[in-house]
Amino acid sequence: MKLANKTTKWETKAQKSFDSLLQYYWNHNLEMFNNHYPNPDNRCNLTFHYWWYAHAIDSLVDAYNRTNDKEILALIETEYDGLLFRNGGQPTNLLYDDMEWLALALLRVYEATEKDKYLKAVQILWDDIKTGWNEHMGGGIAWHKHQIDYKNTPANGPAIILAARLYNHFGNEVDLEWAQKIFDWQEQNLVDPETGFVMDGINRLGDGKVDTDWEFTYCQGVYVGAAVELYRISNNARYLQNALQTAHTAIGKLYDVEHKVLKSEGNGDGGLFKGIMIRYFTELILTAPSETSAILQCLEENAETLWQNGKDNEKTIFNHLWNEKPDLIKGIDLSIELSGVMLYECLVKIERQGLIKQ
Repeated sequence: MKLANKTTKWETKAQKSFDSLLQYYWNHNLEMFNNHYPNPDNRCNLTFHYWWYAHAIDSLVDAYNRTNDKEILALIETEYDGLLFRNGGQPTNLLYDDMEWLALALLRVYEATEKDKYLKAVQILWDDIKTGWNEHMGGGIAWHKHQIDYKNTPANGPAIILAARLYNHFGNEVDLEWAQKIFDWQEQNLVDPETGFVMDGINRLGDGKVDTDWEFTYCQGVYVGAAVELYRISNNARYLQNALQTAHTAIGKLYDVEHKVLKSEGNGDGGLFKGIMIRYFTELILTAPSETSAILQCLEENAETLWQNGKDNEKTIFNHLWNEKPDLIKGIDLSIELSGVMLYECLVKIERQGLIKQ
């Protein structure tokens, strides 16, 4: 892959991370990413991680936007076609949050390519996602079509971001109404009004209780992203202040003091959580740079530590704990590698806006 003409402080690391993602996770037989490195069977991915592949597409878009390398557009199309094939030929599935991630990724692909097939898929997904809203727990988008009374941040935060971005693209007032309605429900039900910390979900066990002990970077990221999108549309300071409060609280609360990095959230799905938070904290930094210097400093410190201590030096494969070397005998999930790749891509994006000292 081609390196952009101007090399910035984080550019080389972003490119090396992306190259390693392709070298060690891309499956030329399947023509899509493997779930794990090393892959025990080069012919198949035994588990279909729909939402991981959505974030893989997002990461490919990041790399394309950074390099303008047309070869990446072909990889995006191949990865998406592989996802569709594994998903029975259609973009929708049973999980509302999964569909939201794919829709967000494909909307970015549409921006990059202007190919109607991606926009059509986004519209199909968005129409399906809206059916997840119901009055159990006072509203909100359900997490799963077979558990419609369980509402959580993963199913509502990305839906707000998607609705707001659709409004920005096409000016449909109904999309903006959806974004505001879902945000209001999220804020009232799953955000601590004193600290801004975002809780995961409500009524998971059918008892009406909030999962206050589930503290995830993912949830902070999507709420911040949602608030930023609505602030950009409305210029209403309420949204920006909500985003800032949550982000500053999250950086303090989810920091691993012993290892001096953002906390590990393990393998599997948890491997993606930090990358998601960083993607949307980046949008906050770009929107309010003068109020987010401590957040940017935290991201840079994490990136430095990960590069020095948390990767395999030969292969540039990352660990879920960003201050310890990965065990490549047991191997590393795609989800974990994607979070590291996202971190460096996001820092390049911030850097190119002149917000990082060279």
